[in-house]
Amino acid sequence: MEDDQNLLDTIKACRDALDDKKAIDLKVLDVRGKSPITNYFILATANSEPHLRALSSALDEVLKDRGVKSVGRDYAAGSGWVVVDAFDFMAHIFLAEQRGMYKLEALWKDAKALEL
Repeated sequence: MEDDQNLLDTIKACRDALDDKKAIDLKVLDVRGKSPITNYFILATANSEPHLRALSSALDEVLKDRGVKSVGRDYAAGSGWVVVDAFDFMAHIFLAEQRGMYKLEALWKDAKALEL
């Protein structure tokens, strides 16, 4: 587990990389004490499948550059949703339809949104 400042710096770097690649509706949620599986969620929306893959690649590049090993990845072609598990945080990149269907913001409505 990274120390808190390094972790927040990594999350900010991931958020910034997604923003640089024109991700839509970026949010970082603090789910510490609320989720048994991670401490933070990064949520982002892509405008197409190729954009989804580009955002996922940008995230991979940041993790690699910062020496963070991802624990897992869940993506099925055409699913409209990529999940990257970096243990202390998870990034969820959706197409708009899937983000609206799964409504993670509503599911974690008691989570604090971070302004990075």
